[in-house]
Amino acid sequence: QVYLVESGGGSVQAGESLRLSCATSAYIYSTFCIGWFRQAPGKEREAVAIMDSPTTTSVADSVRGRFTIAQDNANNTLYLHMNNLKPEDTAMYICAARRCFNRQYIYWGQGTQVTVSS
Repeated sequence: QVYLVESGGGSVQAGESLRLSCATSAYIYSTFCIGWFRQAPGKEREAVAIMDSPTTTSVADSVRGRFTIAQDNANNTLYLHMNNLKPEDTAMYICAARRCFNRQYIYWGQGTQVTVSS
């Protein structure tokens, strides 16, 4: 079964934190590499934090030191912890999955909106 369901978005003030969740099936969680992306209106989609392999992750320079990935193996869920949010973090956040040996993401969720006001 293939699904990716994001949750946890919302409207916050600058400096606050949010935790996004990407819930998926055991099949996807155990055999794919999952990543978090975001897309703001009028801007290209960008990778925020991704699993380079089943055990390693990387984050974009724009969020390094503020965003981290955490894995919940018991619940097949990948979290995106976002601290010290800034207005420029406002976007639709989407999780996606790829086979770890292939760079192309083939499964995408619907996304969860994050809005940060100053």
